[in-house]
Amino acid sequence: MVDSLLALVIILPILKLVYGPEYFTTPGFIKGPLDIALNYLLPFIIIVIFWVYKSATPGKMLFNLIIVDAKTLQKPSTGQLIIRYLGYYVSTIPFCLGFVWIAFDAKKQGWHDKIAKTLVIKEPQNESA
Repeated sequence: MVDSLLALVIILPILKLVYGPEYFTTPGFIKGPLDIALNYLLPFIIIVIFWVYKSATPGKMLFNLIIVDAKTLQKPSTGQLIIRYLGYYVSTIPFCLGFVWIAFDAKKQGWHDKIAKTLVIKEPQNESA
């Protein structure tokens, strides 16, 4: 949710500036090439980059959560992270059931995590003594 709100704060003003207020009221799924770039390509690129370099997005970092490989608990491969992102669509399309699944799953994995073989865990804290 934190990441979605952050994206909205950045993307919506740009869409309004380019397409005008009609962007939000005219019917149609895709309004043009910039619409595709801002709503689909930019989030994909930014989220995967955060996952690759930080193992988390700002929302996960806020709660000290990281994404790891489900078997090794190490950093997932870039391929796994791309699959995880695409798995978000699988988790979202049927009434967000893939996300609801997290509440009932023993490992707290959504469908996107199961598909990518990833897991979200609390980041281990380095203890300096």
